[in-house]
This record gives sequence, structure tokens and C-alpha cells, in this order.
Amino acid sequence: MRKLKNSELDRLSVDEFKNTKKTPLIIVLDNIRSLNNIGSVFRTSDAFLVEKIYLCGITATPPHKDIHKTALGSTDTVAWEYVENTIDLIEQLKSDNVIVASIEQAENATMLNDFKPEANKTYALVFGNEVKGVAQNVVSASDIILEIPQFGTKHSLNISVSCGVVVWDVFAKMKEN
Repeated sequence: MRKLKNSELDRLSVDEFKNTKKTPLIIVLDNIRSLNNIGSVFRTSDAFLVEKIYLCGITATPPHKDIHKTALGSTDTVAWEYVENTIDLIEQLKSDNVIVASIEQAENATMLNDFKPEANKTYALVFGNEVKGVAQNVVSASDIILEIPQFGTKHSLNISVSCGVVVWDVFAKMKEN
């Protein structure tokens, strides 16, 4: 086997990306501190054709060199918007019939491997602060709490890793529908 060259990867241009049908997924970043994590979420969102990213609270916004370092240009492809108050955004999304799923360890959470997204629905996946997680008021306002099963001693993942795991899982399940 040989590695593929970049020219063989059938990558979309920025214009093609913007005009391509998106996966009905929205990412909400609730007070993310790390600019590298933010950039990584943009890159994951580009890879899986995420509809939009909302940057909330203290979450930094592009353009910023530390976001760009990990985003590698995906801030130019993925639609994004800054919203100061996460709970206001959650209420707006719910009024637009978006199903809000916080990614958190919580009572009665649905394990990600057991989650089955409904066909023809849009989901907003909320990822929280690196130390405190998703704010409790946001967890309480969510339609679903999804938990990534973990079996080691730490029971926590970096937010960019969590985003990659969850977005891939939900994307794959949506494609099956």
C-alpha cells in the first residue's frame, strides 16, 4: 500500500464546501478556554460537513493565530457565529426544533453507543469548558445528555477529542438512516 497524495484526496474547494449539503449537526462551544481546542473543533466540523459552530461566552473567535494553527483554514469553510449567552442560544435552537444534546457525565445520560439519532432532525451538540464541563443550566435545558463511555481511570477526554468521537459517531449513525 502507498499513502495517497493530497491531489488524490478529492478535497472540496472552499466554494464547493459552502455549497455542499451539510450534515444536520450544529456544534455549540460553551466557554472553551483553549484556542487550540477551538481550532481543532473547526477542523473536525469541516471534515464531517457540520452545519454551523456557535462560540459562546469566553470562547475566542477567529481570526486568531492560535485558532488558525489547529483549524488549518477551516474557519473559512465552516459557518460560525459568536453568541454571548449559551442558554439564550439553547432556547433559540429549541424553538427552531433543533434537538439539543449536551455531552456530559450526568444522571440518566444516554451512553453514546446507545444513542440513535432521529431521521430528518437537526442536532446541536454542546461541548463544555475544559475544567467545569457544560454549565449546569445548559445541561438542565438540554433535550438529551450524551455520555462517552470510558473505561480507564481518568473518565475525561480533551474537548477536541470528545468532539471528534461524538461527531464521528453521530455522523456515521445519521448516514445509516
